[in-house]
Amino acid sequence: MIEAALEGLAGVLQPEAFAFMCLGVLIGSLVGFLPGIGGPSTLAIMLPFVMTMKDPLLVIALLVGMDAVGNTASAFTSILISVPGSSGSQATILDGYPMAKKGEAARALSASFVASLLGGLFGALVLFASLPVLRPVVLAFSSPEFFILTLWGVSMVGVLSGNAPIKGLLSGILGVLIATVGLDAKSGIERFSFDVSYLWEGVDLVLVALGLFGIAEVIDLASRKTSIAKAEEFGRGYLEGILDVFRHWWLLIRTSVVGAWVGFLPGLGSSVADWFAYAHAVQTEKNRENFGKGDVRGVIASEGANNAKEGGDYIPTLAFGIPGGTSTALVLTAFVAVGINPGPDMLTTQLNLTFAVIWTLVIANIIATAVCMIFARPIARLCFLPFYAIVPPIVAFIFIGAFAANFHSYDLTGLMIFSLLGFFMRRHGWPRPPLLLGVVLGDKMEMYLWLSYTRYGFEWLSRPMVIALIVLLVASIAYPIVTGRREKRAAKGSEG
Repeated sequence: MIEAALEGLAGVLQPEAFAFMCLGVLIGSLVGFLPGIGGPSTLAIMLPFVMTMKDPLLVIALLVGMDAVGNTASAFTSILISVPGSSGSQATILDGYPMAKKGEAARALSASFVASLLGGLFGALVLFASLPVLRPVVLAFSSPEFFILTLWGVSMVGVLSGNAPIKGLLSGILGVLIATVGLDAKSGIERFSFDVSYLWEGVDLVLVALGLFGIAEVIDLASRKTSIAKAEEFGRGYLEGILDVFRHWWLLIRTSVVGAWVGFLPGLGSSVADWFAYAHAVQTEKNRENFGKGDVRGVIASEGANNAKEGGDYIPTLAFGIPGGTSTALVLTAFVAVGINPGPDMLTTQLNLTFAVIWTLVIANIIATAVCMIFARPIARLCFLPFYAIVPPIVAFIFIGAFAANFHSYDLTGLMIFSLLGFFMRRHGWPRPPLLLGVVLGDKMEMYLWLSYTRYGFEWLSRPMVIALIVLLVASIAYPIVTGRREKRAAKGSEG
């Protein structure tokens, strides 16, 4: 492992890879402090470009660098204008914005940057510490266990996506069905291609990602016509905010653990990590009456957790090929496209790439924090760009990226179809991450099922680990549904 760790570090420090990492950090930071775009949308836009790269290290450096730092820069808008730059910085508003109104924006920003840095380093440490445990577990699995894991991944993301678990499951099933389009690799039989040769290779993941998360988000941004006229004053207290983080080091560690744990659980992700951590801080800290009124502890709790979540996200993504959230689902899509195989290979033959991910998380967080601290004032001005300055270039990049998938006019047709589907799903409350994950895992699911039946017949259903995973699968589907129904009945009872 030491040799693989050094090889991974040397790989990401190569001039070309390091340059791509810096580019990813800059893009991720820019997206973070421009409210309304979102990290998943940007990752989707970048997919067609990274899929043309031949060196997996460059893909890791660029995409993981982008993914790791979005929450760091999103503190700008949460604190200055009470608009979350990303889903992971919503709880930061509760205390960050009141601090800005009291003239303590600089203190809140510096505390958030340092907490994000230390939380990100903690998440990377958790990912590193998990490797010795994950290796024997993953190597003990065979095709039947991996088939159940793919089912579990889609179902967990589906059930835990929002307040509509049934819609989430149906969305995941639709994604798996989309993955069956094209020629069957085992028999060569056409499936759902309708005699269109363009569909023989299946539906391109780039078009699905761009349609679901690109155009749909741009339409929402344009409809809101978001623009802010002025910011709160920065004030003073940059050094004070840094010292605050170290004064409350035990709170930072606890909330980082919460963030890493939430990231490890597939389907939760950054949209709840900051809330879980904030709730933990409110419940466990002394003198809680200042929370929500401008308490720096609320900023530290939220920002430490949302960056620690990234390291936890990559544990199931790299070990089992099951993304921890939407962003890692898109990163997984790019990994598979360029020959990186999450699962046993990432813990054996491609262990150096796993360490490359860990080192990228560490270095990217350091670079992002330094950029935010040094250029805080000029960066903050970008928070107030009007929507009409943001939307046109994003749309142009989306269409260019879609056409670059296969350089065929049908690419644009496919983009529009999935854009309409994404807009419909967003408008009517249908979770989109399960659909994308279903497309990503559909081929693997089919392959593992075929291998399981070919090797063991139906006897694979009697394997002890398979039985245990099936029980876990059923419980993970049933529990949120039953709990949701009980809450609705209780709500109806209290209204009556």
